[in-house]
Amino acid sequence: MQQPFYSSRFLPSLFMLFSGALFGWPAMASPALENEPAVTLTGTLEWQMKNEQGQPYRILISKPEGDVPYTGGYPVLYVLDANAYFPSFHAAKRAQKQYRHAIIVGIAYPGDEPLNFLRRAYDFSPPVSDDRNTPPQGGQDELLDFLQHQVMSAVAERFPVDAGQQSLFGHSFGGMFSIYALFTRPALFDHIVAASPSLWWYDRYLLTPERPFSEAVAQGKIDATHLSLALIVGERDSPQEIQDAQALQQRLQPLSAWGMRSSVHIEPGEDHMAVPFKIESRVLQEVLTTRRR
Repeated sequence: MQQPFYSSRFLPSLFMLFSGALFGWPAMASPALENEPAVTLTGTLEWQMKNEQGQPYRILISKPEGDVPYTGGYPVLYVLDANAYFPSFHAAKRAQKQYRHAIIVGIAYPGDEPLNFLRRAYDFSPPVSDDRNTPPQGGQDELLDFLQHQVMSAVAERFPVDAGQQSLFGHSFGGMFSIYALFTRPALFDHIVAASPSLWWYDRYLLTPERPFSEAVAQGKIDATHLSLALIVGERDSPQEIQDAQALQQRLQPLSAWGMRSSVHIEPGEDHMAVPFKIESRVLQEVLTTRRR
């Protein structure tokens, strides 16, 4: 008599199959797959750089397509935490013809982790004056120096760049850092997009550079004619994060009298970690469709 398919000799295999599906255990891949080539992103290149402190970075480039724009150079979008966010920005750019002329520069770290907790905690944060230095913090000016004096120069050596169309995107801690860049080096980037920025960090430390920035714009010491800040938060971000972003935009709104644009967008249904993967096209539209003349 033929045994049913659920015979006891099959039960161990069935248990592994269904329990793996139920509990999310990893599937057992064939050893042959380990020798298959990895997926590569068409239209990209990568090089390695170290900052003045000797810390290594991966610089990921989404190359521009088509003729150089009438401005004489390509617009550039710098993306922080690029291990996580560069691939989707690159794909969104190439899939939409109107954005293919842009260069996307990803600031990434060695390794495969999407988010390098220790490196980003240092790179995006201010120095601390007490014992709250775990994980290490305080590298925000080092990273800005690296971007300004090394990375941007390296990009300009390889491609014709539109010096009047430089943008920066950051999420969470990276969003906090991006706003710090606006307040302390406003001539470095024309457009800042900060997604779910950690404005609460270190007793809202960004209030300190915000005040002199606003005063300098109002006094004509900073040319804000072409500056913009876009704040994007998720509907399911914490109420504090949403309120802080709205309050910042309200404080900066009077600077529109000197040309600066600021906005807040709440992405429906999304939480803190999902926001960056829902807004790529919005970011590209924000930074690539502005005109100076």
